[in-house]
Amino acid sequence: SALLEVLDPEQNFAFHDNYLSIDYDLSKVLFIATANNLNSIPRPLIDRMEMIDVGGYITEEKIEIARRHLIPKELQNHGIKKGSFSISKPTLQKMIENYTRESGVRELNKKLAKVMRRVARKIAAEEPYPKILKITDLKEYLGIEEYSRESYQGNRYAGVVTGLAWTAVGGEILFVESSLSQGKGSKLTLTGNLGDVMKESAMLAMEYIHSHAQELEIDPEIFEHWNTHVHVPEGAIPKDGPSAGITMITSLASLYTQRKVRPNLAMTGEITLRGKVLPVGGIREKILAAKRAGIKEIILCKENKRDIDEVNPQYVEGLTFHYVDDVKEVLALALMDEKVDHPKVFSTR
Repeated sequence: SALLEVLDPEQNFAFHDNYLSIDYDLSKVLFIATANNLNSIPRPLIDRMEMIDVGGYITEEKIEIARRHLIPKELQNHGIKKGSFSISKPTLQKMIENYTRESGVRELNKKLAKVMRRVARKIAAEEPYPKILKITDLKEYLGIEEYSRESYQGNRYAGVVTGLAWTAVGGEILFVESSLSQGKGSKLTLTGNLGDVMKESAMLAMEYIHSHAQELEIDPEIFEHWNTHVHVPEGAIPKDGPSAGITMITSLASLYTQRKVRPNLAMTGEITLRGKVLPVGGIREKILAAKRAGIKEIILCKENKRDIDEVNPQYVEGLTFHYVDDVKEVLALALMDEKVDHPKVFSTR
């Protein structure tokens, strides 16, 4: 409440410090506030501010920051002569991806300092140490990996589709899994710690599948005798936002038709009830996460093409982008004619 009052120029031109009994003129004061996540800031407070969105560093940028600034600084801080110890680029990438999870480089700097302390101790004790730190040395110097990166899991199962997500610490790939169980039908179960917006995306996807069942060659009787379950793994992590819309609709379409999803494909985009695909944010972080996971093709809304044009070409090298306006285009690109191995046989009796 104090910030709400102070940041409202129509009401507060001065601040009186009761302890010092001094008045402070606020009419010419520029307040600068920073935050890692806007979700925890009250909406009225955000409305009083001019938002400047500064994206976090991507892995490639963190590597360069470490090589140019962090490593030379830590070498000097620990009294290690320049040229007597270095860290290979693949090792730095491994440290960033499996030993830190952040949008900046603060934790990375701590890990580098930990490595330098161990090296400095070995030098002081005249013990052998690696002149170039390699990936195989990380377990000795930093312990076991703290985080694991998701990778593409193939297209063997119906209803499993790879999506892309933005988080406070960068881009991630996520999987949407759908399954069917016999029952009274018309029941949709959603799990995975999903927020309200993500739940609405699932309901929109389900409604679209129902209304376009004939086009997709789905027997409408299935909806009356089979219950649907949609799950997004890593249930301990809260998830929300509309960007998984096309992923969910592709998952359900694959499930009901038992058709395979195109291999090495990921997607992100919001959907409307009539099947329109809308643009989403965090594209740069998402596509880099896809590339790290081994994805080769990405489906995006046409309006997101402008985001790709702003990304450094070397970061998108080897990726193929498909730009769409409508869910029909998404399904035409994503679903193969081939059925999955051992497809489910639907009995409506």
